[in-house]
Amino acid sequence: MIPAHPLALTAARKLDERRQRALTRYYLDAGAGGIAVGVHTTQFAIRDKRHGLYQPVLELASETVAEWERRRGRRIIRVAGVIGRTNQAVKEARLARELGYDLGLLGLGALARASDSQLIAHARAVAQEIPLMGFYLQPAVGGRKLSYAFWRRFVELDNVAAIKIAPFNRYDTWDVVRAVADSGRRDQIALYTGNDDSIVVDLLTEYRVPALQGNAVRLRMVGGLLGHWAFWTRRAVTLLEAVRGDRWIRHGGGMAIALSLGAQITDANGAIFDAANGFRGCILGIHEVLRRQGLLRGRWCLDPREELSPGQAREIERVCRAYPHLADDAFVRERLDGWLR
Repeated sequence: MIPAHPLALTAARKLDERRQRALTRYYLDAGAGGIAVGVHTTQFAIRDKRHGLYQPVLELASETVAEWERRRGRRIIRVAGVIGRTNQAVKEARLARELGYDLGLLGLGALARASDSQLIAHARAVAQEIPLMGFYLQPAVGGRKLSYAFWRRFVELDNVAAIKIAPFNRYDTWDVVRAVADSGRRDQIALYTGNDDSIVVDLLTEYRVPALQGNAVRLRMVGGLLGHWAFWTRRAVTLLEAVRGDRWIRHGGGMAIALSLGAQITDANGAIFDAANGFRGCILGIHEVLRRQGLLRGRWCLDPREELSPGQAREIERVCRAYPHLADDAFVRERLDGWLR
């Protein structure tokens, strides 16, 4: 269970270290098994020279996690977003490894016109610095189309440990699953859903990939790395625990209940991620929910032009009222002062 970590800012659009640490503590106390920092939800602009926040934000998260680990005696997985052309991505991967991160989430949006061979060479260079989590990011928020042929070659790289599948497209999701199955490395590469529009279905599904010889290869998503899990995190942990324990499947009518809940989560995600406007307000929507809970002081982004889309606040209010069972407001309220210490 890995939330994609947002960026806490002051009204002056400077890093709010106190609330940035509070967010990390919230995720860990809620039961997350990892955190992902420097990713789309953290805002890619942290890398701009005028902000210079990539290293400080990664350091802050890693330090907060280490402090929590010492007190709780439980290991937390650290994932760092790694983007840009090869020189930049290699530097980011090296820095992340030096700061104690376990995996580099490899974004390929900056290589929009690169061939599969160029993408593989890029990935191989970055993998020399840190184990990779492949990333199929939907084009609407900066990703690019990636074929089955690419993924089939990508999973042959020795230092690939996981893949986040987030194209928001069932056909593209299947391409990644099939590539892992066909590679024979299903026990070496962990699959995470990043499809915020289809979380429950992804977690429940057992993929049975026909094999050329013998029985079909069976794969499951081991969890999720999701922007949708950056809020209402405690409830999301409960959801994942229910799926892992097959709690719904073992009870009569449980699957119908699970799918109904999944549809509600998709509806909530559509409002908060601003699906009606091509996901333009997705980061702002996350910020707004966290602001309402008191974890953030405002929904400010580094770019002062970014704001909720017209009608998005009304939609967020609608889903918050419609699905109070998806929220963890009481959990946050009881512990917020401690996280803000």
